[in-house]
Amino acid sequence: MKRWNNASLMTASLAGLMLFTAACGSETKTASTGADSQSTPKPAQTAESKGPVKVVWWHSMSGELGKAVDKLVADFNASQKNIVVEAVFQGTYDESLNKMKASMDSKSGPSLIQVYEIGSRFMIDSKAITPVQKYIDMDKYDISSLEENILNYYRMDGKLNSMPFNTSNPILYYNKDMFKAAGLDPEKPPATYEEVAKAAKALTKDGKAGGSFAIYGWFMEQFFANQGAELLNNGNGRKSPATESLLASEPGVKTLTWWKQMVDDKTMLNLGRKTDDTKKAFATGQIAMMLDSTASLRGIVSSAEGKFEVGTGFLPKPEGAKDGGVVVGGASLYILNNKPEEEQKAAWEFIKYLVDAKQQAYWHINTGYFPITKKAYDEQSVKDNMAKYPQFKTAVEQLHATKANTATQGAVMGIFPEARQLTETAIEEALNGQKSPKDALEAAAKEIGTKLQQYNKTVK
Repeated sequence: MKRWNNASLMTASLAGLMLFTAACGSETKTASTGADSQSTPKPAQTAESKGPVKVVWWHSMSGELGKAVDKLVADFNASQKNIVVEAVFQGTYDESLNKMKASMDSKSGPSLIQVYEIGSRFMIDSKAITPVQKYIDMDKYDISSLEENILNYYRMDGKLNSMPFNTSNPILYYNKDMFKAAGLDPEKPPATYEEVAKAAKALTKDGKAGGSFAIYGWFMEQFFANQGAELLNNGNGRKSPATESLLASEPGVKTLTWWKQMVDDKTMLNLGRKTDDTKKAFATGQIAMMLDSTASLRGIVSSAEGKFEVGTGFLPKPEGAKDGGVVVGGASLYILNNKPEEEQKAAWEFIKYLVDAKQQAYWHINTGYFPITKKAYDEQSVKDNMAKYPQFKTAVEQLHATKANTATQGAVMGIFPEARQLTETAIEEALNGQKSPKDALEAAAKEIGTKLQQYNKTVK
């Protein structure tokens, strides 16, 4: 998961939702196969339309990721003559979503937009989208080869509202050389909280620490799912809109108490909220273990090249935890319903191109994100890449080992970015000794609950 600044999105969420409603409320509802009532596209343009249909795609992929996006778009445009896709970088996910809100009245916004996974509930509530399920059903499009545990996140009431695009999950990274020096088995990463704490003690010596976990709300969300525990009431907000945060329940308190104890023991460093800081400490051999996204794997392995061997393991969980697993991170693609039907269909054609095994293989190799189709693993390029980066097998195995339930399907709420920040503040307060883990989590849960109720009133 690529981490973005969440500061701006939900501070304007309620006002943004009102804007969405005003922009979309006058649309004429149309019948559609398999799509729910939020699918309200305009009538298709007539055959008198001249030239290729233009699809504007707003995305948040910068740097090397942006170059990979541009290559996919250029190849698609060259592959046929009926559709022209224009990819436009719009800044962070927050910035892109806020720009979309502002564009809804003028209809100057995109046909297709990439939205991070924690914006899912907001996009559904906006009623600004045509669920991709409409086109899946219309085309009888076969999704059986797509990764089920990825699709599960984006399904609501059995239907897909968007198509997954860039997908990742967190894994444990460790320094195999430091494990050997500490008398630990470099081929057996710690799998439980208890094993991590024991390994951290053995690894802490000669001015080096056993590890460091960035203060990142995403990690806490994953620790819940890995214990088979829900983060929100009402089935993680999937059976009905969530009204209460379960952050201060036993799984949360257990996790933060374990984390804090290692920091207090000085076997785990507290390097703050930036994942880049833990990556730098890991690359220099200052720490032996850390958590990070699978999307960072290539960069992490490359940064250690010539210095030490990087090992990878599943996200740890407490001994005796219930069946669980990881929740996918990243983003998906939404088709906006304030565009002509012809344009929406063209966006769907582009989505199908991106999902194809060949394109997914290219995307995976050049970004580190998961292929969302299992067929991509049959591509020789992916096989070669897996041989070069065998650590990625851990990520694939962890995804496939994940037990499907409401915990691993992931929580959904319209104020997720704010909730994540409140979670990070609670972790910070506990690790710094300002509050006990339980008190810090209870305070955050209470504030999240208040914001959830305010948001739900606005949606109604």
